[in-house]
Amino acid sequence: MDFEKLACAHVRTLKPYQSARRIGGHGHTFLNANEYHKSQLYFFNSTTLNRYPDCQPFEILAAEADYVGLRPENVLISRGSDEAIGLLIRTFCEEGEGIAIAPPTYGVYAIFAETNRAQVVSVPREKDFSLKAQAVIDTVKNAPFKVKAVFIDSPGNPLGGIFPEDELKTLLTELPDTLIVIDEAYIEFAPQHTRVGLIKDYPNLVVLHTLSKAFALAGIRCGFTIARPEIISYLLKVIDPYPVPDPVAQIARQALARGGIELMRERVAEIVKRREELRAHLKDLPQVTEIFPSEANFLLVRFKDGPAVFQAMGQKGIILRSFADKPGLENCIRITIGSAEELDEVMRTLTALPA
Repeated sequence: MDFEKLACAHVRTLKPYQSARRIGGHGHTFLNANEYHKSQLYFFNSTTLNRYPDCQPFEILAAEADYVGLRPENVLISRGSDEAIGLLIRTFCEEGEGIAIAPPTYGVYAIFAETNRAQVVSVPREKDFSLKAQAVIDTVKNAPFKVKAVFIDSPGNPLGGIFPEDELKTLLTELPDTLIVIDEAYIEFAPQHTRVGLIKDYPNLVVLHTLSKAFALAGIRCGFTIARPEIISYLLKVIDPYPVPDPVAQIARQALARGGIELMRERVAEIVKRREELRAHLKDLPQVTEIFPSEANFLLVRFKDGPAVFQAMGQKGIILRSFADKPGLENCIRITIGSAEELDEVMRTLTALPA
């Protein structure tokens, strides 16, 4: 059988998203995926595993809605926010239509668009990597296809910055027939910048959340789309019949309970403190030329010779994430804020490298 002919033409040329796990690496200190450095212990009742789970467990919808200050009908649960990105594209983009992104940004947006035969147009950023609403508006209006959705990560990955509220309001007003999707995967590290509250005034706003980062539950794959009920109702037509396994629902319910949220906030405070300590230490290294502002659980750092630093750290068993192949991010490496011991090891190793 000729599988080359059997596969869809657009899949044959598709380059898959290179997640931290796909890239791999052999080591003992993994600071390349923006995960929390240890697992929290949760329990679940295994006596329900013989039954198919609810498509959208109401207890989780209610818990997330309460957490963000909206109603259950404003929430959809998915396998991480990654599935939500694909759902939005599948639901709203016809073939020949597409999305706008502002690279450097989360690579899944473009991959999922290409997988679903949607087009992608890139919005230019300023020299300091800030994103302006007018640049997005001009790109959408001048695109050679109809742009159905704009994806903006805030805090950004790998940049770490926030998309300003006034710029977002301009976008929502000037592009009323386009979904503006704000990916808030890291918002617990900067909760004052969440844009969920704008949904009541702007029907084209969609916000994505996840339990993977601050809640330290990357392994259970649980995320949320937060939007007007009309948008949620269309996504429910497209989502798989059983997207939320019962153990996932049980763990998510514990994470979103009062005790789970309090634990998350304590964890966030520790990470933010260690992030700023690491920033201060990195500033003293002669190999470092720039440290990007960050409102997330990582720092993006530019070195004099990023590839050499990345390779040297890997040889010592410290796995980081290189962005040297991304436009404008030459010599840049992203460092996840791990435990105090892990970051001490990072600094010891960096300090020992040639200047």
